[in-house]
Amino acid sequence: MSLWTAAEAAAATGGQAVGDWQVKGVSIDTRTITPGDLFVALKDVRDGHDFVAQALEKGAGAALVSHIPDGVAPDAPLLIVPDVLKGLEALGRAGRARMTGKVIAITGSVGKTSTKEMARAALAGQGRIHAAEASYNNHWGVPLTLARMPADTDYAIIEIGMSNPGEIEPLARLARPHVAMITTVAAAHLEAFGAIEGIAREKGAIFTGLEAAGSAIIPEDLAVTPILRDAADASGAIVIGFGDQGMARPVKAETTDGITQVRARVLGETLDFTLHTSGTHFVMNAVGVLAAITASGADAKAAAKGLGDWHPPAGRGAVEDLGGIRLIDDAFNSNPTSLAAGLATLARLTGGRRVAILGDMLELGPDEVAMHLAMASDPSMPAIAVVHTAGPLMQNLHDALPQDRRGTHAATSAELARMVTELVSPGDIVLVKGSKSSKVSTVVDALRRNAQTTRSEKEGQ
Repeated sequence: MSLWTAAEAAAATGGQAVGDWQVKGVSIDTRTITPGDLFVALKDVRDGHDFVAQALEKGAGAALVSHIPDGVAPDAPLLIVPDVLKGLEALGRAGRARMTGKVIAITGSVGKTSTKEMARAALAGQGRIHAAEASYNNHWGVPLTLARMPADTDYAIIEIGMSNPGEIEPLARLARPHVAMITTVAAAHLEAFGAIEGIAREKGAIFTGLEAAGSAIIPEDLAVTPILRDAADASGAIVIGFGDQGMARPVKAETTDGITQVRARVLGETLDFTLHTSGTHFVMNAVGVLAAITASGADAKAAAKGLGDWHPPAGRGAVEDLGGIRLIDDAFNSNPTSLAAGLATLARLTGGRRVAILGDMLELGPDEVAMHLAMASDPSMPAIAVVHTAGPLMQNLHDALPQDRRGTHAATSAELARMVTELVSPGDIVLVKGSKSSKVSTVVDALRRNAQTTRSEKEGQ
C-alpha cells in the first residue's frame, strides 16, 4: 500500500516529480532507510544530497531534493522542490489534512517521549495508531512524523519539543491537534528563556494549534499553572487539569517490586491501571494521558488496561537488574524537577543500599550553580546512602553534601565510569542521571559491561 504517489507528493509540495513512482515510507537517514521509502535530502552536519545516490541504491522509491545531485541520473525518481525542509513541511501539512482521525499532541519540560509512548500503548487496539518515532519532536521531526502518517490513521500522537522561543507554535499549527497535553514545566533550557515563566508561555503556545473545541490537558499543581490556563483559554480550549486536585487525579498508588498499581479518577470515571515503574511522576503523566485519551473520544477503560503494556524507554527511568545490582537508567536528561523525581524513585525502592551517580544538569542559565547546590537539600536525600558526581557543576552538589553521604567526584563521566566497580557493590540500588551532554550514560554502559563480565565469569566456573 502506497503512502504517497508522485502525483500526490507533487501536489502537496508544489514540486516537480520526475518519473511515476510511489513510496510507502519517508526517511531522512540512509542508515535506516528501507526499500520503497522517500528519502528526504535534508541539510544538517552533512548535506543530504550527498547521500541520494546511496539511498536509491538501497532501494529508495524516490528522493526529495532541491536539485539533481552529482552521480544521480536525470531520470531517477525524484521530487524537486526549491527548499527541502519546506518541502517536508508541506508534505507533513498534506498528510495531516487528509487524515480524518484524532490527533493528540504532547509537550513538556520533562517526560514528553515517555508520555507519548504511554499514549501509544494505551491506545493500542483502538484503531490504527501513528506516533512519533524516538524523540522526533523538532522542526524536522514533527513534519516527518506527519508526512509518514497513513491517511487511515485513527489516532496520531505527536511529540512537540523546543529549545528556543518561538519554536512550538508553528509546529502546533502544523499538527493541528484535537487534544494538546503539557506534562510539566520545569527549569530546562533556561539559558534561552531567562525564567520559568518564559518556558511556561512557550509550552502554552501548543494550544494555538488546537482544532475548534479542542481540549487542553494541563498540570494542575504548578506555580505556573495560571499561565498555562490563560494560554488554553486564549485558544478557546476546553481545559482539563490533571494533578492531586485536578479533574484527572490519582486516588491511590501502591508500589511493590518496581510495579505500581494505580487507581485514578478521570473526568468522573474511576480507572485502575498498572505501571511497570515506581516513579510517581510516571503515575501523574499516566493520569494526564488518560485524560487526553478520554478527551479524544477513545475508550478510557481500554486505555487504562493498555497502560500495563508500557515500559519506560531506555535512559528514561527504566529499572533493570544487573548482576546483583538494580539500576535506574535515567541518563538521557536532567533538570532540578526531573532529578528530584529520580531521587524520589530511588528513595522509594527497598532492599539494598541506595546509590546516586549524577552528571551535570545543563542549560539552566545564570542560576545553574545555585540549582545544583539546592539538590543537597532535596527531601529524598536522607534516604540515599551515597552520591557520586561528575562534572564541574556537580562539584557544587558534591561540596554541599554531608560528609557521610559525599561519594566520589570526577571531572568527567568517563572518569567516573572507569571507577564503576569501586562505586557500587552487589545488592545496591543505583540511580544514574544527568543531562545527555554530560555523557553520564557512559557510567550505565560500564555497569552493564561489568555485569556481563561477572555473568560470563560465573558461567565459566
